[in-house]
Amino acid sequence: MSQAGPPEGAPLPREGRSWAELAQALRDLKRDDLDWRRGRHAAFVWHADADVEQVAREAYALFMTENGLGLRVFPSLRRMEADVVAMVRHLLGGDAATTGHLTSGGTESIFLATHAARQWARQQRPDVTEPEIVAPWSAHPAVNKAAHYLGMTVRRVPVGTDFRADGAAMAAAITPRTVMLYGSAPTYSLGVIDPIAGLADLARTHGLWLHVDACVGGILAPFVRALGHPVPEFGLALPGVTSVSADLHKSGYTAKGASVVLFRSAEHQAAGRYDFDDWPTGLYSVNTFTGTRPGGASAAAWAVMHFLGESGYRRIAATVMEAKGRLVEGLARIGGGGLHVWGEPELWAVGFGSADHDIFTIADRMTARGWSVGRIREPRGIHLMLTPVHAPIVGEYLADLAGSVDETRGAARPSPTRAVY
Repeated sequence: MSQAGPPEGAPLPREGRSWAELAQALRDLKRDDLDWRRGRHAAFVWHADADVEQVAREAYALFMTENGLGLRVFPSLRRMEADVVAMVRHLLGGDAATTGHLTSGGTESIFLATHAARQWARQQRPDVTEPEIVAPWSAHPAVNKAAHYLGMTVRRVPVGTDFRADGAAMAAAITPRTVMLYGSAPTYSLGVIDPIAGLADLARTHGLWLHVDACVGGILAPFVRALGHPVPEFGLALPGVTSVSADLHKSGYTAKGASVVLFRSAEHQAAGRYDFDDWPTGLYSVNTFTGTRPGGASAAAWAVMHFLGESGYRRIAATVMEAKGRLVEGLARIGGGGLHVWGEPELWAVGFGSADHDIFTIADRMTARGWSVGRIREPRGIHLMLTPVHAPIVGEYLADLAGSVDETRGAARPSPTRAVY
């Protein structure tokens, strides 16, 4: 009887392939990917320059095999993580009581803060069996995702005319079941910073946990403020803020897979810790959702932050804010003023729309010209997060945008288009 061969479409080849062949195959696979090195992207990639990329790449490779779950056997990772957390704590107004840890990204950081808030409420208010979160409509979906997994409810409240969280509306939405408030610094879609000081006062008045989602802006915003731009306080210097999330792989420009969540005190952090010992190996105790964690992400974060230092981050902040200024000025000139920025974004993220042209048709024209375009459903707009790689091509972007606007003149307004993140 002949032996049957492997099933069609088997996941493994019969024989291994050489690295040279695989490297070429990987390069071929990338051909249709986002062209982020030329700044053709609206989000997803944060690239400072080739030197920073090399530091992150080599640091990651040095610790690629080390496991962040085993900090006892990898004290190097413990020291690097503690150092990174201390640097972020300093940037975000923490003090000696502030604690925190590294996570895989903003979603995990927000999840862990939400979990800690729920557990804290169970300790402080055991009568609350159906905990709720009050958040502005502009909040990132990660908070709803966390609530979904944690058996919580998010009450999203309409934002004000400035597109920021409406403190009065959020106060009116608080119920006896509310355990947490949520604010952004900045919001993902329009790049505006919520009135965190007011939300902090509201949290203190009602004895609630306030989480600040500074995943986009947390690392670089303090340097934008230091350059003289009006960036309001949003961190732990405000007494009512309980936790803050800040992504290192966004405005910290480190390798993917690195974020920090800070807690006002060790007690707040401990509320979210998971302990389990009813199994053969003994105590399993972690601060993070993930078990195994890539040591490379921690090492790359540590290396990039030390490589850039305050002067490097200040230089990046100056570059992106100058690019944003040129973008905003250019938008006002296109089509006789037919484009406008939504709200007054303090940082480098911008959302813009049009009263005279269908903005999604413009977005389609920009896509046809080779740009990856972020779309905003409400208010209808185009979204762009500026990084240093965008600075040299702002003029090219504006020229293509002007051409796209010209192509839409007189075109029938299409039916509403679904914006997809």
